[in-house]
Amino acid sequence: MLSDIKYLALRLEGPLQSWGCDSQYNRRNTGLMPTKSAIAGMCCAALGYERGGEKEAVFLAEFEGVRMTAIAIPRNGTRRPLAVRRLQDYHTVQNTRRASGSINTDCVLTHRQYLTDASFGIILSGNGDLLDRIAKKLEDPVWGLWLGRKTCIPSAPVLAGLRDTKEEAVKLLIGEASIESLTRQEDVETFAEGKDSLPDRPGSFASDRRMFSPRRVITRHGS
Repeated sequence: MLSDIKYLALRLEGPLQSWGCDSQYNRRNTGLMPTKSAIAGMCCAALGYERGGEKEAVFLAEFEGVRMTAIAIPRNGTRRPLAVRRLQDYHTVQNTRRASGSINTDCVLTHRQYLTDASFGIILSGNGDLLDRIAKKLEDPVWGLWLGRKTCIPSAPVLAGLRDTKEEAVKLLIGEASIESLTRQEDVETFAEGKDSLPDRPGSFASDRRMFSPRRVITRHGS
């Protein structure tokens, strides 16, 4: 019997990206790899599921069974490879809501980090029906797709393709290059297999009850 597991390849490329998982409030840092919560949120946007709604809750429960591999893909400029750097910007925000519910009319200064000139490939492996549904909506998303923040617009189509094997999915992103030569971060099945825990498994994106749990990963660096 054929396996119902499929592999969805996503391409995340743009001048700015931001993948926060360890900060909030006035300082918003970015990680060096896309977070699983951001990818889940992108899928919810494509599907048109409202934040904190029942459809989102059902989807996130299904998405728990999806494993993710993130691949850092080098980008070439006109003369040399483009170096990925962190850029720190600041924003002034007024009329923010306090925890008490009141409105703060003073300006609040927030520091926000971005990655510049980064390119990532994402491989999602899991239930074929679920990934097929995601792939179809990524071709014609209900809402906009962003690379972590609304200011971070993709410069290439996010959907690379859906394939029956991981090798075929990886080839959509890096061609004939070896994945072993590139830095990648992978979900692991057991705690002992992992080297780090990231708080980016989404349970709810509701504004008043955002919930995340740890995801165990291992990062492998290219040879």
